[in-house]
Amino acid sequence: MSVRRQAKKILGDFPPTGEISRLLFQRKHIGYYSMSTLEKHADEFAKIVQAANRLGQHGKKIFLFGAQYYWIEYCTVLGLALAAMGHRITVGYVPYPKVFQRPTRFDIRRYNLYTRNVLNRLRPWLDSVSLLNQGGEDALPKELERSVDVVSAYDTKYLLQVEDVDTQSSLYNIRWERNNLAVRASYSWLKNDRPDLLLVPNSSVLEYGMAYRAARFLNIPAVTFEFSENREEIWLAQNDDIMRQNTDLLWKACGNIPLTEKQRTRIDEMETARMGARTFGKSDRLWQDVPRSGGEQARQALSLDDSPIVMLATNVLGDSLTLGRDLFSTSMADWILRTIRFFADHIQAQLVIRVHPGERFMTGPSMVDIVKKAFPQLPENVRLVGPMDKVNTYDLMELVSLGLVYTTTTGLEMVMNRIPVVVAGETHYRGRGFTLDPASWEEYFALLEKIPGESIPFRLTDEQVELAWRYAYHYFFTYPLPFPWHLVGFSKDIERWPMDRVLGPEGQAEFGQTFRYLAGEPIDWKAVKESRSSMEPL
Repeated sequence: MSVRRQAKKILGDFPPTGEISRLLFQRKHIGYYSMSTLEKHADEFAKIVQAANRLGQHGKKIFLFGAQYYWIEYCTVLGLALAAMGHRITVGYVPYPKVFQRPTRFDIRRYNLYTRNVLNRLRPWLDSVSLLNQGGEDALPKELERSVDVVSAYDTKYLLQVEDVDTQSSLYNIRWERNNLAVRASYSWLKNDRPDLLLVPNSSVLEYGMAYRAARFLNIPAVTFEFSENREEIWLAQNDDIMRQNTDLLWKACGNIPLTEKQRTRIDEMETARMGARTFGKSDRLWQDVPRSGGEQARQALSLDDSPIVMLATNVLGDSLTLGRDLFSTSMADWILRTIRFFADHIQAQLVIRVHPGERFMTGPSMVDIVKKAFPQLPENVRLVGPMDKVNTYDLMELVSLGLVYTTTTGLEMVMNRIPVVVAGETHYRGRGFTLDPASWEEYFALLEKIPGESIPFRLTDEQVELAWRYAYHYFFTYPLPFPWHLVGFSKDIERWPMDRVLGPEGQAEFGQTFRYLAGEPIDWKAVKESRSSMEPL
C-alpha cells in the first residue's frame, strides 16, 4: 500500500479531515469525480426554476436516486426541470466514483462533501440527501435481503461481461457491500419520507436496482428510465423495470392497427440502413461493420452446402438486456452449447453461430472463446462467425431457413425477412404471435427434431410477417419517447437544449408529455403513437 493511500486510510477515521481537505485544497471537483456541467449552469438553472414560479404547486413529492457522479448530475438537472413544473424534488445519492472500486473512507468523505456543496447551491428549488449514513438499524425484510444477492450477481455479470459468478471474488463482494448499503438506506428513507414517486435510472443493476426494489416492496410507485443509442430519446417504464422492456401495454394499444404507408416506409428505410452498414436517424451506431456482398458469397466464405441452414444469433455476454432472461436454460452459453450438441447428432442441417458484432467493443470474454473451449473441434456441420469476422449478418439471412435467438432483436428482423424464429429467452417480442416460443428443453428440441433433410417445416404466414413489421415499427419508433438530454453527451445536449428552451413553448410542445410521464402520469400509448406519427419525416 502506498504512503499516500495509508495516510488516507488513517485520516479517513478522523472526522474533520475530509472536510478540511475539501475546503483547503479541493475547491472544485476531485479528479475525474466531477459534476462540471451542473456547476457551470447551477446559478442559471436556479434562476430559471425560480422564474417558473410553480415550485410545489399541485405537484408530486418525487425522490430521484443517483449513485455515480454522472448519474447524480443528470438526475439533479432532471429534478430541476420537474421542480420548475411544480413538483417537490429530493435527490438522494451515494457518491461513488466507479462501480467496481472500493475507495478509501477519506476519499468517500471528500466526494460526499463535494457533492453536497454542489447540490446545496440549488436550495430551495431542490432538496438533496446523502444516503451514506441513512438507515441500517432496522432488520431488512427477507425479500430485500435476497435481492442483494440477486443484484450483486447481475452486477458481476454486467461488469465482467460473463455469465458465471464467483461469489468469493473481490468484485462481487464490493457490489454486495454497496448494494446492501443502498437497499438499507433506500428502504429506510423511503419508509420514513413516503414520497409519491421514486424516479430512478436503469432499475436492473447496481444501486439503482436496489432503490427500485425497496420502493416496490413499500408499494411506492416508481418510474424507471434508460437510454437507447438514439439521441433525444428515452425509454420509460412505470412500476416496472425498464430493462425488461415490457411492451405489453404498447402492443395492446397499437398492435391491431395496420401501418400507414409512411410508417411502413420509415421502418423499411431503417432496416435497409442496418442491413447496409449505414447509420439511421439520430443514432451514430452501425449495426454491421461491413456492407452487404450477397448470400452466395457468404455461403462460399463459410463453406456451406445446400442442406438447410439454421442461424443462431447471440447477445453480448453480460448485456443488461439479457440478465435474468433465462427460461429453460441456465444461461445463454448453456443454451448455445446444448444446441451445438444437438446439431452434432443431427447432420441433416447446418448450424451457423453468429456471435454478436457488438462484442468487438467489449472487454470481457467472447462467446467464441466459450464455444471453442467446449468444442476444440467443432462438428462438421457447425460454423462459428466471430464478432471481428467480415461477414454481414443480413447476407446470412438470405441463406437461412430457421433462426434461433435468445433475446436479440435479430430474431425480430429475421421474421421481418420471412424467416421463422425460435426464441429461447425472455425477450419483449416473445409471445406476440410471430415467433416459436418453447418453454422447456423438451419443447425446444421437439421443434429442432422437425428439421428434415431437405427443408424446414415451419412456415410464416403473410399475417405473421406483417405483424412483425408492425411490432418493429412500434418498438423502434413509438416505444422510445422524445427527450432532450441523453446521459452520453449530456454536456452537449444541455447546450443544444438549455433548460429555458426545454421549459419554454418549443420544448414543452416536443418533450412536455414525456416529462409528465416521468412524473407518473399514466402513459397513453395510443396518444404517443399519434404524436410520434405526426412528427415523422415526410
